[in-house]
Amino acid sequence: MSGIILITGATSGFGQATARRFVKEGWKVIGTGRRAERLEALSAELGPAFHGVAFDITDEDATEKALAALPDGFRNVDILVNNAGLALGTAPAPQVALKDWQTMVDTNITGLLNITHHLLPTLIQQKGIVVNLSSVAAHYPYLGGNVYGGTKAFLRQFSLGLRSDLHGKGVRVTSIEPGMCETEFTLVRTGGNQEASDNLYKGVNPITADDIANTIYWVASQPKHVNINSLELMPVNQSFAGFQVYRES
Repeated sequence: MSGIILITGATSGFGQATARRFVKEGWKVIGTGRRAERLEALSAELGPAFHGVAFDITDEDATEKALAALPDGFRNVDILVNNAGLALGTAPAPQVALKDWQTMVDTNITGLLNITHHLLPTLIQQKGIVVNLSSVAAHYPYLGGNVYGGTKAFLRQFSLGLRSDLHGKGVRVTSIEPGMCETEFTLVRTGGNQEASDNLYKGVNPITADDIANTIYWVASQPKHVNINSLELMPVNQSFAGFQVYRES
Protein backbone atom coordinates (compact mmCIF):
# COMPACT_ATOMS: atom_id res chain seq x y z
CA MET A 1 0.00 0.00 0.00
CA SER A 2 1.30 3.44 -0.89
CA GLY A 3 -0.29 6.79 -1.60
CA ILE A 4 -0.31 10.30 -0.17
CA ILE A 5 -0.12 11.15 3.52
CA LEU A 6 -0.38 14.58 5.15
CA ILE A 7 1.37 14.97 8.51
CA THR A 8 0.91 18.05 10.67
CA GLY A 9 3.78 19.10 12.91
CA ALA A 10 6.35 17.48 10.63
CA THR A 11 9.20 19.76 11.71
CA SER A 12 10.25 17.60 14.68
CA GLY A 13 9.50 14.56 16.82
CA PHE A 14 6.74 12.16 15.83
CA GLY A 15 5.87 14.07 12.67
CA GLN A 16 9.39 14.17 11.33
CA ALA A 17 10.00 10.49 12.08
CA THR A 18 6.69 9.54 10.46
CA ALA A 19 7.57 11.51 7.32
CA ARG A 20 10.85 9.63 7.05
CA ARG A 21 9.20 6.23 7.57
CA PHE A 22 6.50 6.75 4.96
CA VAL A 23 8.89 8.12 2.32
CA LYS A 24 11.05 5.06 2.93
CA GLU A 25 7.99 2.88 2.25
CA GLY A 26 7.28 4.60 -1.08
CA TRP A 27 4.66 7.15 -0.04
CA LYS A 28 4.35 10.77 -1.05
CA VAL A 29 4.38 12.91 2.09
CA ILE A 30 3.01 16.39 2.73
CA GLY A 31 4.58 17.81 5.86
CA THR A 32 3.18 20.90 7.54
CA GLY A 33 4.56 23.13 10.26
CA ARG A 34 5.34 26.73 11.13
CA ARG A 35 9.12 26.50 10.79
CA ALA A 36 9.82 26.79 7.07
CA GLU A 37 13.57 26.25 7.43
CA ARG A 38 13.02 22.83 9.02
CA LEU A 39 10.61 21.79 6.28
CA GLU A 40 13.17 22.88 3.68
CA ALA A 41 15.85 20.79 5.40
CA LEU A 42 13.53 17.77 5.49
CA SER A 43 12.69 18.26 1.82
CA ALA A 44 16.40 18.33 0.97
CA GLU A 45 16.86 15.09 2.94
CA LEU A 46 13.85 13.17 1.61
CA GLY A 47 13.75 14.42 -1.98
CA PRO A 48 10.80 14.90 -4.35
CA ALA A 49 8.55 12.48 -2.43
CA PHE A 50 8.29 15.10 0.33
CA HIS A 51 6.38 18.37 -0.04
CA GLY A 52 6.69 20.83 2.84
CA VAL A 53 4.06 23.51 3.48
CA ALA A 54 4.73 26.17 6.10
CA PHE A 55 1.65 27.65 7.79
CA ASP A 56 -0.09 27.88 11.16
CA ILE A 57 -2.94 25.37 11.40
CA THR A 58 -4.66 27.46 14.06
CA ASP A 59 -5.30 30.02 11.29
CA GLU A 60 -8.32 28.80 9.32
CA ASP A 61 -7.67 31.01 6.28
CA ALA A 62 -4.01 29.99 6.10
CA THR A 63 -5.01 26.33 6.34
CA GLU A 64 -7.54 26.64 3.52
CA LYS A 65 -5.09 28.48 1.26
CA ALA A 66 -2.28 26.00 1.92
CA LEU A 67 -4.44 23.00 1.05
CA ALA A 68 -5.84 24.70 -2.05
CA ALA A 69 -2.29 25.36 -3.28
CA LEU A 70 -1.09 21.75 -3.05
CA PRO A 71 0.50 20.62 -6.34
CA ASP A 72 -1.37 18.13 -8.52
CA GLY A 73 0.71 15.14 -7.46
CA PHE A 74 -0.08 15.73 -3.79
CA ARG A 75 -3.80 16.52 -3.78
CA ASN A 76 -5.54 13.18 -3.23
CA VAL A 77 -4.65 12.70 0.43
CA ASP A 78 -5.18 9.12 1.64
CA ILE A 79 -4.07 9.58 5.25
CA LEU A 80 -4.23 12.56 7.58
CA VAL A 81 -1.99 12.38 10.65
CA ASN A 82 -3.03 15.03 13.15
CA ASN A 83 0.23 15.20 15.04
CA ALA A 84 0.75 18.94 15.68
CA GLY A 85 0.33 19.68 19.36
CA LEU A 86 2.06 20.94 22.45
CA ALA A 87 2.04 21.10 26.23
CA LEU A 88 3.08 24.23 28.08
CA GLY A 89 4.22 24.22 31.69
CA THR A 90 4.08 21.68 34.50
CA ALA A 91 2.56 23.85 37.23
CA PRO A 92 -0.81 23.18 38.93
CA ALA A 93 -3.82 25.13 37.68
CA PRO A 94 -3.68 28.13 40.09
CA GLN A 95 -0.13 28.94 38.95
CA VAL A 96 -0.57 28.62 35.19
CA ALA A 97 -0.66 31.56 32.79
CA LEU A 98 -4.08 31.66 31.10
CA LYS A 99 -2.32 32.30 27.77
CA ASP A 100 -0.64 28.88 28.01
CA TRP A 101 -4.02 27.20 28.40
CA GLN A 102 -5.40 29.11 25.43
CA THR A 103 -2.39 28.21 23.28
CA MET A 104 -2.80 24.51 24.05
CA VAL A 105 -6.50 24.61 23.15
CA ASP A 106 -5.79 26.55 19.94
CA THR A 107 -3.07 24.18 18.76
CA ASN A 108 -4.27 20.82 20.05
CA ILE A 109 -7.96 21.27 19.24
CA THR A 110 -8.70 24.23 16.95
CA GLY A 111 -5.82 23.51 14.59
CA LEU A 112 -6.77 19.85 14.34
CA LEU A 113 -10.38 20.72 13.59
CA ASN A 114 -9.38 23.24 10.91
CA ILE A 115 -7.33 20.84 8.84
CA THR A 116 -9.58 17.82 9.43
CA HIS A 117 -12.69 19.68 8.30
CA HIS A 118 -11.02 20.94 5.12
CA LEU A 119 -9.69 17.48 4.21
CA LEU A 120 -12.78 15.40 4.98
CA PRO A 121 -14.22 15.54 1.43
CA THR A 122 -10.93 14.23 0.02
CA LEU A 123 -10.58 11.57 2.71
CA ILE A 124 -14.12 10.36 2.01
CA GLN A 125 -13.37 10.27 -1.71
CA GLN A 126 -10.19 8.28 -1.10
CA LYS A 127 -11.72 6.06 1.61
CA GLY A 128 -8.78 7.16 3.68
CA ILE A 129 -7.53 7.14 7.26
CA VAL A 130 -7.47 9.78 9.99
CA VAL A 131 -4.86 9.24 12.71
CA ASN A 132 -5.14 11.53 15.73
CA LEU A 133 -2.22 11.74 18.17
CA SER A 134 -3.80 11.78 21.61
CA SER A 135 -1.98 10.78 24.81
CA VAL A 136 -2.25 8.59 27.89
CA ALA A 137 -2.95 11.95 29.57
CA ALA A 138 -6.44 11.58 28.08
CA HIS A 139 -7.05 8.72 30.54
CA TYR A 140 -4.77 9.25 33.51
CA PRO A 141 -4.65 12.66 35.25
CA TYR A 142 -1.43 13.91 36.78
CA LEU A 143 -0.27 17.08 38.52
CA GLY A 144 0.17 19.88 36.00
CA GLY A 145 -1.57 17.95 33.23
CA ASN A 146 -4.85 19.88 33.58
CA VAL A 147 -5.61 21.49 30.20
CA TYR A 148 -3.14 19.39 28.20
CA GLY A 149 -4.87 16.21 29.38
CA GLY A 150 -8.23 17.79 28.63
CA THR A 151 -7.26 18.56 25.04
CA LYS A 152 -6.04 15.02 24.52
CA ALA A 153 -9.26 13.60 25.98
CA PHE A 154 -11.08 15.73 23.41
CA LEU A 155 -9.00 14.18 20.63
CA ARG A 156 -9.86 10.68 21.77
CA GLN A 157 -13.59 11.42 21.97
CA PHE A 158 -13.51 13.32 18.67
CA SER A 159 -11.92 10.26 17.04
CA LEU A 160 -14.80 8.07 18.23
CA GLY A 161 -17.41 10.61 17.16
CA LEU A 162 -15.80 11.13 13.76
CA ARG A 163 -15.72 7.40 13.15
CA SER A 164 -19.44 7.24 13.97
CA ASP A 165 -20.22 10.11 11.58
CA LEU A 166 -18.19 8.51 8.77
CA HIS A 167 -19.52 5.00 9.33
CA GLY A 168 -20.40 3.41 6.00
CA LYS A 169 -18.10 5.68 3.98
CA GLY A 170 -15.01 3.49 4.21
CA VAL A 171 -12.98 6.01 6.22
CA ARG A 172 -10.99 4.64 9.15
CA VAL A 173 -10.21 6.69 12.27
CA THR A 174 -7.60 5.87 14.91
CA SER A 175 -6.55 7.56 18.14
CA ILE A 176 -2.95 6.81 19.14
CA GLU A 177 -2.22 7.49 22.81
CA PRO A 178 1.48 7.43 23.74
CA GLY A 179 2.99 7.58 27.19
CA MET A 180 6.45 8.95 28.01
CA CYS A 181 8.25 9.87 24.80
CA GLU A 182 11.57 11.69 24.60
CA THR A 183 11.28 14.35 21.90
CA GLU A 184 11.59 18.11 21.52
CA PHE A 185 8.01 18.25 22.86
CA THR A 186 9.32 18.05 26.43
CA LEU A 187 11.78 20.89 25.92
CA VAL A 188 8.89 23.08 24.74
CA ARG A 189 6.88 22.11 27.80
CA THR A 190 9.66 23.10 30.19
CA GLY A 191 10.21 26.44 28.47
CA GLY A 192 13.57 25.38 27.02
CA ASN A 193 14.98 24.09 30.32
CA GLN A 194 17.21 21.24 29.15
CA GLU A 195 18.05 20.07 32.67
CA ALA A 196 14.38 19.86 33.66
CA SER A 197 13.61 17.99 30.44
CA ASP A 198 16.45 15.52 30.99
CA ASN A 199 15.34 14.89 34.58
CA LEU A 200 11.90 13.78 33.38
CA TYR A 201 13.55 10.82 31.63
CA LYS A 202 16.29 10.09 34.15
CA GLY A 203 16.52 6.33 34.65
CA VAL A 204 13.76 5.71 32.09
CA ASN A 205 14.00 4.12 28.65
CA PRO A 206 11.22 6.16 26.98
CA ILE A 207 9.30 5.65 23.77
CA THR A 208 11.04 7.24 20.77
CA ALA A 209 9.72 9.14 17.79
CA ASP A 210 10.59 6.14 15.61
CA ASP A 211 8.42 3.91 17.82
CA ILE A 212 5.44 6.16 17.09
CA ALA A 213 6.26 6.36 13.38
CA ASN A 214 6.36 2.56 13.23
CA THR A 215 3.02 2.39 15.05
CA ILE A 216 1.38 4.82 12.61
CA TYR A 217 2.73 2.83 9.68
CA TRP A 218 1.37 -0.38 11.20
CA VAL A 219 -2.08 1.23 11.55
CA ALA A 220 -1.93 2.35 7.91
CA SER A 221 -0.88 -1.13 6.79
CA GLN A 222 -3.93 -2.95 8.14
CA PRO A 223 -6.41 -4.44 5.64
CA LYS A 224 -9.19 -2.08 4.62
CA HIS A 225 -11.78 -4.02 6.62
CA VAL A 226 -9.85 -3.42 9.89
CA ASN A 227 -10.20 -0.22 11.94
CA ILE A 228 -7.92 0.34 14.94
CA ASN A 229 -10.19 2.45 17.15
CA SER A 230 -7.52 3.40 19.68
CA LEU A 231 -4.05 2.29 20.60
CA GLU A 232 -2.37 3.09 23.92
CA LEU A 233 1.35 2.49 24.39
CA MET A 234 3.84 3.20 27.17
CA PRO A 235 7.50 2.44 27.85
CA VAL A 236 8.02 -0.57 30.09
CA ASN A 237 9.29 1.80 32.81
CA GLN A 238 5.93 3.58 32.96
CA SER A 239 2.66 2.34 34.44
CA PHE A 240 -0.64 3.81 35.64
CA ALA A 241 -0.59 6.58 38.23
CA GLY A 242 -2.04 5.77 41.64
CA PHE A 243 -4.86 7.73 43.22
CA GLN A 244 -3.84 10.83 45.15
CA VAL A 245 -4.99 11.00 48.75
CA TYR A 246 -5.03 14.17 50.84
CA ARG A 247 -4.75 13.34 54.55
CA GLU A 248 -5.83 15.88 57.11
CA SER A 249 -3.63 16.25 60.17
